[in-house]
Order: sequence, then structure tokens, then C-alpha cells
Amino acid sequence: MARNEDSSLQSQNPVSQAQNSVDRARNAISQALSHPNEQTVAQAQNALEHAENAVAQIDAGDNLQPVQLVQQMLQTEQERLRSVTDEQQ
Repeated sequence: MARNEDSSLQSQNPVSQAQNSVDRARNAISQALSHPNEQTVAQAQNALEHAENAVAQIDAGDNLQPVQLVQQMLQTEQERLRSVTDEQQ
């Protein structure tokens, strides 16, 4: 009998969830950088806001290094999005 693997986000730990959220924000921001328009920038801002919320939910506990890595990734994406929004002003 094959074991049914649950690959949903609920089965992942908060650090993995936050990293996935930051990855989605990175993709949205890359899209906004490639095609800067009102829609792509709004999507990037929304994705970044979700990533910020996900990172804020992390309890460092014993996993300080992975948490710091995700926080650094988030900071990088915040700076990338700032460059897009600065260009549009």
C-alpha cells in the first residue's frame, strides 16, 4: 500500500512557509522589474506583504540560522521592489 504524502503548506514548518512566500515575492518582483506597470507592481507589493507577514510569524527557536537567511532574503526583495517603485515615481 502506497503512503499518501501530504505536500500542502500546512505540513511545512513556518520557516519553509516563509521561504516559499519570499520566493513567490521574488518571482513577482522580477516580473515587475521586467514589465513595470501598475498591475505587476501591485502584484509584487501584495506578494511582498504576504512574505513580510510570513516572516513575522517565524519563531526563531533553535533555528536561528535559517530564520536569519529568510530575513535576509526578504530584505533583498524589499530593496528590489523599492527600486521598481522609485522608478515609477
